[in-house]
Amino acid sequence: MVRILHPLLLAGIVLPVLPAQPPQWITPPITGPGLEQRTFESTAAKARISYFVSLPETYSRDTRVRFPVLYWLHGTGGGGAGVAFLSSWFRDAALEGRIPAMIVVFPNGLRSSMWCDSKDGSVPMETIVIKELIPHVDASLRTVASRNGRILEGFSMGGYGAARLGFRNAELFAAISILAAGPLDLEFRGPRTRANPAERDSILKQVYGGDMEYFRAMSPITLAEQCAASVRGKLLIRLAAGTRDSTFQLNRLFHEHLDRLKVTHSFAAPEGVAHDPRALLAALGDGNWEFYRAALRK
Repeated sequence: MVRILHPLLLAGIVLPVLPAQPPQWITPPITGPGLEQRTFESTAAKARISYFVSLPETYSRDTRVRFPVLYWLHGTGGGGAGVAFLSSWFRDAALEGRIPAMIVVFPNGLRSSMWCDSKDGSVPMETIVIKELIPHVDASLRTVASRNGRILEGFSMGGYGAARLGFRNAELFAAISILAAGPLDLEFRGPRTRANPAERDSILKQVYGGDMEYFRAMSPITLAEQCAASVRGKLLIRLAAGTRDSTFQLNRLFHEHLDRLKVTHSFAAPEGVAHDPRALLAALGDGNWEFYRAALRK
């Protein structure tokens, strides 16, 4: 019998990780205008967990106003290096009138959680974000505590996380933004995997318990198929990856996958942009800001 492969099985990407370490639930502090490090008690992780929140310039002045929230999921490595830049990026855009004033929350996704509940239960990352962090933020800050006031976005591993968390929890978000997501294949093999297969094996063991069926079940590819009916017409979805990005071909195939599923979305492929969130966001131009404006008009 000839096995017909799904087109997304034919290529892959994996993100680099370090050897297994105890979860760093409290990350080093980062400073910046309007930027705060906060913590909450996680029942799921049995630990206190930190996150960063960027408050708009008007938050302390407009004390009766509630603000929408953008949840921004980082890539492999912890994402700390990008928090100050992204906080200023969104804060300045609001001051310039490019987007509505909004709170930006940067969850702590550890170095390589893949924004999944690990199979062995040791890192229940999806549960932490969806069941604990979002309710905590709504209880702690003046948020628009409904799906119309929430956007989910991420880059690289965070783009993978935004896709899978967004599809599985469409009732919580107005929009999801999937930037240079990876890994978007069903075999967990690709250029960077071939260069360092130990990295792939480490993530596969730590997150998915060495179980490829669990990996496939957690994949945005699988979840898009399972959740297509629940997201059609309900979520504003965008994909973006630069043409020089190692994730580009898989993101293009994922775009085609969503087309086949009749899941409406946009797909941007800026020419010459590599795997760099700053360059990608800048290359999207005003279309980037229009995405947030449109999401919050819904």
